Amino acid sequence: MAEITTVTFDLWQTLLLDDQDLGQARALVRLEGARSALTRYGEDYDLEHIREAYQSCFRQCQAIRDGGLDVDFREQVSIFVNNIAPGLAGRLDRGVMDEIAWSYSDSFLVHPPPAHVDAVQVLQGVKDMGLRMGLISNTGMTPGFTFRSYMEERGMLGYFHTLTFSDEVKLAKPSSEIFKMALRSLGASPEQTIHVGDHVLNDVVGAKRCGLKTVWITGFYEREDPDDPETEPDVTVSGLAEVVPAIAKLAGRAPAG
Repeated sequence: MAEITTVTFDLWQTLLLDDQDLGQARALVRLEGARSALTRYGEDYDLEHIREAYQSCFRQCQAIRDGGLDVDFREQVSIFVNNIAPGLAGRLDRGVMDEIAWSYSDSFLVHPPPAHVDAVQVLQGVKDMGLRMGLISNTGMTPGFTFRSYMEERGMLGYFHTLTFSDEVKLAKPSSEIFKMALRSLGASPEQTIHVGDHVLNDVVGAKRCGLKTVWITGFYEREDPDDPETEPDVTVSGLAEVVPAIAKLAGRAPAG
């Protein structure tokens, strides 16, 4: 059996805890920011029309992610703007598009999901076991560069040897390719790696298909068929605080300290 050398983490609902109210608040910042920028440019649209464009953009991008791919951040912003009016992104000045993109990205910092109270302690515990760490995250409506800034502020960034964000690599979980890309950066094989996350399809099924061991954090998603071996994690935990002992168990070693 290969020695465990590496752990990869999911981000949303694993190290960061989001909820619907925060997501809606961020969406409103994006909508109002776009409307304000467009109005100053002479393009007047009511907020509900912009909301419909935003929802259409979300559906389009999600369909791409469901196929294991993703769009880069500026492309996502262009999709949003072109859903407001066909060809609008091409007609706008660069400065207007920059302003819309700024509202789109920085809404995360206006209404951030809090870091899990145990996040830094867990990362330190994995580091103390001498294991390398990577992050593999589908970014959704927030770009990777915003996550980096936020993680640095929360004392998490320095623990990771590599961060693989879907908008930057244009690949999305559960595709095996995004896991393979992260492991190449970490110099690890799937057999040497444990993946930690909350999402049954993205973090359990996706990682297992690639050959990684999995630690599943319950409470956010359910296994539709508990008898399906594809969705069976190696270890199930009820919270992030239990992750270090779970990793130690899979790695066949005692937690440091």
